[in-house]
Amino acid sequence: MTTNRRSGRARPATIPDVAREAGVSRSTASRALADYGSVSPEAREKVRAAAEKLGYRPNQLARSMITGRTHTLGVVVADIQNPFFAGVTRGITDAARAAGYQVLLANTDEDVTAERAAVKTLLDKHVDGLIVSPASTADAAHLKAAHTSGCPVVLLDRRAPGLPCDSVTVDNRGAAQDAVRRLIAAGHRRIGLVSLVGTGDEDPSGPITTGLERIEGYRAALREAGIEDTERYLRRGAFHRQDPAALAAGLLALADRPTAVFATDSMIALGVLTAARAGGLTVPDDLSVVTFDDPDWAAAVRPRMSVVAQPVQELGACAVRALTARIEGSGEEPRHVTLDTTFIARDSVAAPPSLD
Repeated sequence: MTTNRRSGRARPATIPDVAREAGVSRSTASRALADYGSVSPEAREKVRAAAEKLGYRPNQLARSMITGRTHTLGVVVADIQNPFFAGVTRGITDAARAAGYQVLLANTDEDVTAERAAVKTLLDKHVDGLIVSPASTADAAHLKAAHTSGCPVVLLDRRAPGLPCDSVTVDNRGAAQDAVRRLIAAGHRRIGLVSLVGTGDEDPSGPITTGLERIEGYRAALREAGIEDTERYLRRGAFHRQDPAALAAGLLALADRPTAVFATDSMIALGVLTAARAGGLTVPDDLSVVTFDDPDWAAAVRPRMSVVAQPVQELGACAVRALTARIEGSGEEPRHVTLDTTFIARDSVAAPPSLD
């Protein structure tokens, strides 16, 4: 810090202050501090020592005007309270920091209007790229516009058909099919599914590909087992419009209720467990339950939950690697990276009870 001669108060050190302290020209000090152009090693060391002595902090806006980069990434997620997105965000921030980037985070609550506003704000702040979990697969014009304007975009956890961007997901269809197969192998035939994916009628943003793929896997496993009616025990609603506990309660109130339920994420699984308890059902004696995602509570509750575990932090890190490659000028065709899931069998699955 230096002292303002008129007020006597400390003020932030400037490039001219550093130049005077180092005994070099302003242009030399500027080049040394911004790490561009031709500067001798001796002058560079003098400038850095002077900057440290004076407590100089670079003007990031000015630097970005010179380099064309802010070394910030914009991240737009659907629901930061969901343990899945919390874990993914941790993976993003760790990988970004290691690559020399800071992260600006926005939460949309699966609202495409909020997503548009977040993307605009991040672009106004001149982020070098965007990682987005799109709230809509049908309304992605704002993401396409960002991509076309030169801001790289990587899609996380979802895909948007027609958007020429890199994406990172897991094999949602295959993982769901495998989970339902395990319920069938345990003897279940009445298998329900509860999901919040939105539909064209219920949610103006349209369905989310992740949920749809998990429903496709559920249906495929049922048909494979000779169960042709794949709609009877399927309950889906729109984010923030249906309570998963209410959806599950309606399902469990059926006269020929399901003996097992597959929840498409851990927040929905909590709703299923709440509905089961309210209905006087115990897990797994009366009802087997499997969920996508492996939050901390899944291994702490009794019975412990059987889950489809996703590599959440690696999903975030992979998205950062894809994005920084684009920022650095990668000209490859858009790539879709699919990571593996792991089924963790615990205590929430048992043979079905004897029901009339």
